[in-house]
Amino acid sequence: MPVTARLSQRFYEKFGDELAQELVDWFNDVDATYRADLREMNELNFARFDAKVEQRFAEAEARLEHRLGALKFDLIKWMFVFWTGAAVANLLLRR
Repeated sequence: MPVTARLSQRFYEKFGDELAQELVDWFNDVDATYRADLREMNELNFARFDAKVEQRFAEAEARLEHRLGALKFDLIKWMFVFWTGAAVANLLLRR
């Protein structure tokens, strides 16, 4: 919600309505320009922030996939050791 600049009645009386209104319009134009610049800067900063968050999530996902792959490898390795031990034990017990 834009805020409209206003000047005191004394200012209008001293300098006249035309000059005071011109000054008010100038204040409002400057305010609108600064608001537009601020909005643009905020949008750019948010876009950079969003890209950085997306990159960090992608890196975290890659690390998680790597850790899960290592865990899967360890699990398969220990399953092989267990199955080999169980097969050897069964072969020895059948004799």
